[in-house]
Amino acid sequence: MGILNVTPDSFSDGGLHLAVDAAVTHARDLVAAGADLVDVGGESTRPGADRVPVEVEQQRVLPVVRQLVSEGIAVSVDTMNASTAERAVEAGAAIVNDVSGGLADDDMARVVRDTGAGFVVMHWRGHSDRMYRNAEYAHAVEEVRREVELRVAELIVLGVRQEQVVIDPGLGFAKQGAQNWEILAGYERFASIGLPVLVAASRKRFLDGVGSAAGAPPRDRDLATAAISLLAAERGAWGVRVHDPAPTRAVLDVWDAWRAARS
Repeated sequence: MGILNVTPDSFSDGGLHLAVDAAVTHARDLVAAGADLVDVGGESTRPGADRVPVEVEQQRVLPVVRQLVSEGIAVSVDTMNASTAERAVEAGAAIVNDVSGGLADDDMARVVRDTGAGFVVMHWRGHSDRMYRNAEYAHAVEEVRREVELRVAELIVLGVRQEQVVIDPGLGFAKQGAQNWEILAGYERFASIGLPVLVAASRKRFLDGVGSAAGAPPRDRDLATAAISLLAAERGAWGVRVHDPAPTRAVLDVWDAWRAARS
């Protein structure tokens, strides 16, 4: 899953793809670099980010979704707003990637239920302006797992079908540095829920200084991201969400060649 931020303030690449033409060009580059799916978002969810009016989000996202779909590119929409999700799916997006798991907008479950779109349900404890105040866990893996499982159960009661759901443990969201590594090390506990798992570690702060100099720009974390992508793939992850697909595609191609030689 290649990340396309149509925003002025995303932590890694804010402002680079705000114009429709620039966004579409970058999406093509993501696909050429190995992305199978482009995740289009118009609202930053970095720590401390302010909410964006839904009209602004839609002005950013919908023209890009329409153009990419017209070119045959598989698209997901990264949004917490039900109306944006509904319009993006109408425009051809196949998946709704909601960092709140439908908690930020009570109408999201209905949209997902009625459209039949895939739905990425992330672990969430509140909006970006207060996420780190909610990063208290006695046992991070088990608590996050339990909260994700509970949210999925609530969505199913609301009519979302289990086969629509992908879960995301929410690396970097209401998680402090070491807690993210605990979540990754406990991957099998999330897989045991029995639903596809998305791993979204790309360029996040907990990777700072791992495989690159501490304090380096976020894009210097792409090799660390690729390493996590490989480990996630080995464990059966449904997908990995990355800013630069090329390093991840390269390590996965090596892994595929290795496995093929052993079969």
